[in-house]
Amino acid sequence: MPHDWRRLPIGAELSPAGGVHFRLWAPNGRRVEVVVEVRGGADRRAPVACELDREEGGYFSGETGDAGAGSLYRFRLDGGEPRPDPASRYQPEGPHGPSCVVDPSAFAWTDAGWPGTPLEGQVIYEMHVGTFTPEGTVASAAAELPELARAGITLVEVMPIAEFPGRFGWGYDGVDLFAPTRLYGTPDDLRRFVDRAHAVGVGVILDVVYNHFGPDGNYLKEFSPHYFSDRRTTEWGEAINFDGEHAGPVREFFVANAGYWIDEFHCDGLRLDATQSIHDDSPRHILAEIGERVRAAARGRATVLVTENERQHARLVRAERDGGYGLDAIWNDDFHHTAMVALTGRDEAYYTDYRGTPQEFVAAAKYGFLYQGQWYRWQQARRGTPALDVPPARFVHFIQNHDQIANSGRGERCGALTSPARYRAMTALLLLGPQTPMLFQGQEFNASTPFLYFADHEPRLAELVSKGRGEFLAQFPSLALPEVQRTLDDPRDPRTFERCKLDLRERETHRATYDLHRDLLRLRREDPCFRAQRHRGLDGAVLSESAFALRFFADDGDDRLLVVNFGGAVHLDPAPEPLLAPPLGRRWRTGWTSDDPRYGGLGTPELDAPEVDRHVATGTPAGMRPAENWRIPGECAVVLTSQTPTSTNAPDHARSDTSPRTRDHARPDVRSGARARD
Repeated sequence: MPHDWRRLPIGAELSPAGGVHFRLWAPNGRRVEVVVEVRGGADRRAPVACELDREEGGYFSGETGDAGAGSLYRFRLDGGEPRPDPASRYQPEGPHGPSCVVDPSAFAWTDAGWPGTPLEGQVIYEMHVGTFTPEGTVASAAAELPELARAGITLVEVMPIAEFPGRFGWGYDGVDLFAPTRLYGTPDDLRRFVDRAHAVGVGVILDVVYNHFGPDGNYLKEFSPHYFSDRRTTEWGEAINFDGEHAGPVREFFVANAGYWIDEFHCDGLRLDATQSIHDDSPRHILAEIGERVRAAARGRATVLVTENERQHARLVRAERDGGYGLDAIWNDDFHHTAMVALTGRDEAYYTDYRGTPQEFVAAAKYGFLYQGQWYRWQQARRGTPALDVPPARFVHFIQNHDQIANSGRGERCGALTSPARYRAMTALLLLGPQTPMLFQGQEFNASTPFLYFADHEPRLAELVSKGRGEFLAQFPSLALPEVQRTLDDPRDPRTFERCKLDLRERETHRATYDLHRDLLRLRREDPCFRAQRHRGLDGAVLSESAFALRFFADDGDDRLLVVNFGGAVHLDPAPEPLLAPPLGRRWRTGWTSDDPRYGGLGTPELDAPEVDRHVATGTPAGMRPAENWRIPGECAVVLTSQTPTSTNAPDHARSDTSPRTRDHARPDVRSGARARD
């Protein structure tokens, strides 16, 4: 770039000498003008055109004093129609309107001491700004950040906010990648959101789409056809040209965008959408360059780069020195799919290759991906690559996200598709497992509102989108039925969008579920075994067709045992499984249970019963009974902590400080009766 003070390679930036400097890549253009709309009397806009100078490599640049912060402008190529800036920082009238000059240095940040967000210890919260609050703005979302922090959320993952057409949408049809959408507020509103998040101890990462552009409002091809590949496509349209002819400026555009969100908005990282559709055969993959730029832009703050990759390629989260791309974490669809089969019993479409069995949950807890190169019947191909060496924190586990809820057909959340007890048990597995857990907005209080697919496009495109949505859901045989297809919500209907807005009052009306999540996240945060996320730090055992145990090992021998049962009650007699044996000289005691009455349960007796005094073992007095072997309640998750035999209370750090123990209320202690007889 000719000016070392510029922050971005293209776009409009305030000049140190006054005025605004404009720069554009348009290699096929012969003459480029910037058309500035100067406000006059009665707020009339009198356009002023300034011709830009040609540079090497297809760039044009120039400076004008007719523009300043807040000025509206467009670029005009070879006398054609003026178009918005491909690197616009703000589109106050939408993607078809003029671009706005923004001064990123005008905002007064207060987060100078914020250290960033290292991956370990994070609890991710996926948020769609437009439906998170009734107002649907980043300002209203910012007001809820303290409550998210109190609930135990540490990292908010904001669904795409790059400018997109229409009045509502998911954001994956973005067309102005540097412009936060006007639907949610101004660029400074987004900065306030991040600043407020940091003030309450919560990080923010942005979901960015670098695999395609939306079909409406994308003018990039008019500036250069080289933004797109003529050799590849994606399921959403043209692929981005990261490795073909003239790919250099294209790569620079996306790498700069990644650093921009960290530099100018103080974000703590990115979530990279559908990276299986980011095609690049260059010596250094574009994802590795993006990771490097994000970390450099953070200037020492810790960042998190999360990737979605349907093919489950582990190289994305391996270091570059080991042949990887150096990203931090990857979504694990395998865990979600097996969880949904266990919760609902349905294995249609892409759930075909999962059984929801205890063995699958043990394997996921130990190794992350269930498919690491095995044959995958649904796709008639091998799925995944070996990932046994990948530390658990690098896998993001979830039972809800925007896609999967919407793909249920009616947008129902999994809490509505299974029993309350089974949902509580699955929540415990998700939030106490060694992987990085992610919640979708409202999951923490079992929101009754659906999350459907919605998109507001012009009529012709809207019709195609609506038809395509029905065809996509038809991969599920039950959703392909004509009588079901007729009931599907229309993505273009504003009522579809409005139905998805959370009712935050349900934090109180669904208090039992909210307390469940808060207590589990407190347990995860405060208990050293669950907090550790150690590689190979646990082992697991299948106990029945529906039950399993995960043993979390501690260096000092103070282990934890998480017993989960998604089916009916299980009585283990005998119990020849060494992972069930307590540490030497100790006994297992209930530290936490999903069947606590506070969560809507009925209480949980001790699983590993106390021993009976040998004097009464052969003749049980009235009101007494011999010790039972392991008895595991149905649809329940229980955390067991180890204590010396004489102890009667679980360690404070091993159970929720607000959750009463239920053992003493569930059945008499045989040992106390034996002592009384003596």
